[in-house]
Amino acid sequence: MIGQITAQVRSSLRVLRTGYRKDSRLGKLGFSLALGLTLLVSLLPFYVMLLTSLTPDGQIYSNTPSLLPNTITFSQYTVLFGSETFAFGAYFLNSAIVATVTASFSLVVGVVGAYSFTRLEFPGNGLVRRGVVVVYMLSSITVIVPLFQLIATLGIVDTRLSLFITYTVSTLPLTLYMLWNYFESLPIEIEEAALLDGYSRVETIYQVVVPLSLPILVAAFLFAFKIAWNEYIFASVFLKSQAKLTLPIGIEQMNANFQNVWGQVMAASFLTTLPIVVMFLYLEQYMVEGLTAGGVEG
Repeated sequence: MIGQITAQVRSSLRVLRTGYRKDSRLGKLGFSLALGLTLLVSLLPFYVMLLTSLTPDGQIYSNTPSLLPNTITFSQYTVLFGSETFAFGAYFLNSAIVATVTASFSLVVGVVGAYSFTRLEFPGNGLVRRGVVVVYMLSSITVIVPLFQLIATLGIVDTRLSLFITYTVSTLPLTLYMLWNYFESLPIEIEEAALLDGYSRVETIYQVVVPLSLPILVAAFLFAFKIAWNEYIFASVFLKSQAKLTLPIGIEQMNANFQNVWGQVMAASFLTTLPIVVMFLYLEQYMVEGLTAGGVEG
């Protein structure tokens, strides 16, 4: 009797294990298919952009589009860099300067501000935190009028400084939010030990907290850099001189002012996305560590 019961139990376990393995395999297959579809949808626009930039003009406007180029040419890039009417190099440099300065300034101010929120008690701490979150959720279009009035009053319209100020308004709330979430996860005992050893509060921040927070600092810098690099609305309102335009405005004007230049537009667009992609790939490890430890979902 006991032997029969044992045999039935073993048989039932085998059935359960077999079913679990089948469900597990089906789950993995479904996940793989979903992941593959997501990658396809995400990467297809970039592939089409690169493909168009490597295709001769005659084939771009043909009635038989293809996912594989019949002929590969770099003439679009040659024309792009050799054009006297489209200063791609100057626009690229403008975007790089504005994005780097904005991200760096947001990071420096964000470190001090986030540390103050998490370690110092002062009246209105919670209110200021909620205000930062509200500003972070606001769309750029909702603050463009007061910002323009401020920039016009200061007399800095059509300058890089106007972009530094407005881009900081966009990037600083996100930087603060990311950093204070991370700082709250750091053991306060480490800072207390540094203070007991004679460190000042500023020395504690930059010699203890900052080295421990390298992953989230890299992540915050990249997000701020990306926002400033891709920004269009503020730049289109505050910049007037051709020599001071950033890449998004320059590409839009090239598309609007010239006919049948899709190859050059795609070449410029591909080169515009390339720095962000390279930075994210190169610093991926820091990004994952920073966002995971800080509890920020991207």
